[in-house]
Amino acid sequence: MITTVTKENFDQEVLMAKEPVLVDFWAAWCMPCKMLSPIVDQVASERSDVKVCKINIDDEGELAIRYGVMSIPTLIVFKNGEIANKSIGLISKEDILALL
Repeated sequence: MITTVTKENFDQEVLMAKEPVLVDFWAAWCMPCKMLSPIVDQVASERSDVKVCKINIDDEGELAIRYGVMSIPTLIVFKNGEIANKSIGLISKEDILALL
């Protein structure tokens, strides 16, 4: 399952999560984001031990700024409310799994 995150639910869904959280910062106009999305969806369906969230940077620019997202797609892994890993650009499923 994938959770859509906004600034209103970010702390609850990401920072306070018990499990690791993979956050996908994306935008509808971004072609690499469109290519990465099905891979992120696949990881979400296969890894029940990881929470997967998506943040549309056009709607949630404050969150993108807060986490220094300058290019998309950007994937950030949070563990215990802290950034544990980060990747910028289109990456493979294997690379996403390695981030986790």
